[in-house]
Amino acid sequence: MDHSTPADNIRTTVERNFYVDNCLKSLASPEEARHLVDELCTLFASGGFELRQWASNDPNVVDHLPTEARSTSMELTPQIQLHLAKQKISFHFNPPGASHFGGAWEREIKSVKTALRVAVSSQVVTEEVLQTVLIEVEGMLNSKPLGYISSNVADLDPVTPNYLLMGRPDSSLPFVVYPATELMGRWRWRQSQVLADQFWLSFIRHYLPTLQTRNKWHKDTSDLSTGTIVMLIDPQLPRALWLVGKVAKTFPGSDGHIRATEIQVKDKTYIRLPAFTDQDEN
Repeated sequence: MDHSTPADNIRTTVERNFYVDNCLKSLASPEEARHLVDELCTLFASGGFELRQWASNDPNVVDHLPTEARSTSMELTPQIQLHLAKQKISFHFNPPGASHFGGAWEREIKSVKTALRVAVSSQVVTEEVLQTVLIEVEGMLNSKPLGYISSNVADLDPVTPNYLLMGRPDSSLPFVVYPATELMGRWRWRQSQVLADQFWLSFIRHYLPTLQTRNKWHKDTSDLSTGTIVMLIDPQLPRALWLVGKVAKTFPGSDGHIRATEIQVKDKTYIRLPAFTDQDEN
């Protein structure tokens, strides 16, 4: 009888990267992926299971497997590449360990990490709670609209990353707000929801203001004008609720610059007043 145990990376893959009967994992190099495929096939074969439908964005990872073990989508890869080449579409992947090659998405990832440090901080949570919080965070970021929310009910809802991933509108139920004291309670679900709320508050405080930086001015910049699409920050709203509206009216100040705006979000109107300093009030 063989009492040996699989390596840590193989055991971790089985425990964390299998969803029902599907395995999904990303690795840094084709060599690592090929080795993982062989190890998983060996491990499951010892238990009488056969893994099939292997697929990868690099054909070299699964080309050594029998044809019946590979996904039929791998046979379409050359045809897809030829079709994309005709449309002048090409994919460029970041080198492993070179996150600085990214652009706006890397800045958002940095903000997510900062918000998670603030939300979790020194809290001791179980792995299940942390995984739930991370899934909640994924849902928040993927619910951000990619366009303007029209006030006309006959218009289609704006496209979100969740819509592109699921192929349908997000059907999540409304969130329940629990008090912060639930962090010390014994209900893990409530702990995860409190941490998700804290993440949202920290995220909109650290990330969204970076979308409109206010560096030292050396020349005049254009003011907001009617019809401009803007995103509103309202900490009092439930989490994952992104307010995107259109400037309906502007209010200039004594210096001629826009100091307040009236923003239309669906059927509601928001007035954003100017921020006065102590000197202005005196």
